[in-house]
Amino acid sequence: MLFNSAEFLLFFPLVVAAYFLLPARGRVYWLLAASYYFYAAWKLEYVLLIMGSTLVDFWVAQRMAATDHQPTRRRWLYLSLGFNLGLLAIFKYANFLGENLQLVFDNFNIMAELPHWDFLLPVGISFYTFQTLAYTLDVYHGRLQPERSLAHFALYVSFFPQLVAGPIERAGRLLPQFRQKMSFDAQRIIGGVQQIIWGLCKKLVIADRLGVYVGQVYGNYEAADGPALWLATIFFALQIYCDFSGYSDIAIGAARVMGFELMDNFHLPYLARSPREFWARWHISLSTWFRDYVYIPLGGNRVKRGRWLLNILLVFALSGLWHGANWNFVIWGVGHATLLIASLLLAKTWQRVLGQGRGVKLLNWFLTLLFVLLLWVFFRAENLSQSLHILTELLSTPFNWTAAAWQNLFNFREAGRLYLDLFLVLAFILADPWLDGQVKRLRSGESFRYGPLIVPTLLAIILIFGYFGEVAFIYFQF
Repeated sequence: MLFNSAEFLLFFPLVVAAYFLLPARGRVYWLLAASYYFYAAWKLEYVLLIMGSTLVDFWVAQRMAATDHQPTRRRWLYLSLGFNLGLLAIFKYANFLGENLQLVFDNFNIMAELPHWDFLLPVGISFYTFQTLAYTLDVYHGRLQPERSLAHFALYVSFFPQLVAGPIERAGRLLPQFRQKMSFDAQRIIGGVQQIIWGLCKKLVIADRLGVYVGQVYGNYEAADGPALWLATIFFALQIYCDFSGYSDIAIGAARVMGFELMDNFHLPYLARSPREFWARWHISLSTWFRDYVYIPLGGNRVKRGRWLLNILLVFALSGLWHGANWNFVIWGVGHATLLIASLLLAKTWQRVLGQGRGVKLLNWFLTLLFVLLLWVFFRAENLSQSLHILTELLSTPFNWTAAAWQNLFNFREAGRLYLDLFLVLAFILADPWLDGQVKRLRSGESFRYGPLIVPTLLAIILIFGYFGEVAFIYFQF
């Protein structure tokens, strides 16, 4: 079920109404049933995967808590890791591994034909497996006591607002909220609805509209000149930000309507002035997950420099692979690791030579944004050869800004629609920092400043400029 669908427009109010009408003891079961229905709307059979992951990790946590024998606890942890990562390996990476192994066989003339599996990737599997893995790892390391209620734990794994694309919540933060008695608070509900509307505006007005141009240019990249590819790449950077942060806003707002607080997932990432700052602002729940459960256990920065740099490289390579079974994603992750390592190693020299003035901060922002944009090419392109072709065109553009190249901008979009897209982008860039600040106000129980004016304005913008094609969110494929 999509947040931007008519079905959800009916589903969500009914769930909320029943939730507040039910006695407190029945609310967990109602939300659990609603969450399973929400997921089953895609493919009923895949609900069994969530149930399987839930039962295994619930049982494993109980077994770990029942013994102080460390080797036994470790074996139970390995069972959880094997089951959850095994699900990912089968459904997400089996064909990727098979195809690359087949290439090795072919190169060495090994007569073997590996099978190709026609699995439909379960929506959100990367998110809920990481969420439940965080739980078992926290129990294993003694950071968390195991949950005694199967219903509460099952709801933690499948909570529908953030089930498909996060934020990836920690059990220590979300599970206690399910035991609180949530009252009907009109101010909180209004604030949640306002954040939902802002998220829908990002998705329908910016992301989906820009996606049309991006798809046309990248889908016919060999006919596109540098300016068209630059505009499409910039549009994609805004598309994926508005698409994913829009989903997060809807998820956080929907949870808040019912009284639950989910973690922030974005904070104006394109204003970052360094690669490190970018990853402190982009997909925060995933970057902190890799920090806590991969980077720090590997030794973090408490090891020798060579090992430290290798830790960064490994974490970002795994993060890229988490996004998809494709070498483009791995290169995207390694590219960000390289950028981060270079910035860390050169930071003191850079500061000593250039200083810390306003002009240097502006230069740092420009360079960070430029490299992030170039790396998005690997994320959006379908394969490595397409990525390299597009990058070549982008980097040669300053030497090829001909009138014909600029005219080619309009070969992929009607002039009037392209001008409208540019106008909406400019309006969004100007409005986003202010509205992002307003969203932060919701954390303290406040609503949007000038809400009686802003909300009708956003609704009108959605109705007038929204792209109502029920386009799936980009991160659903991960």
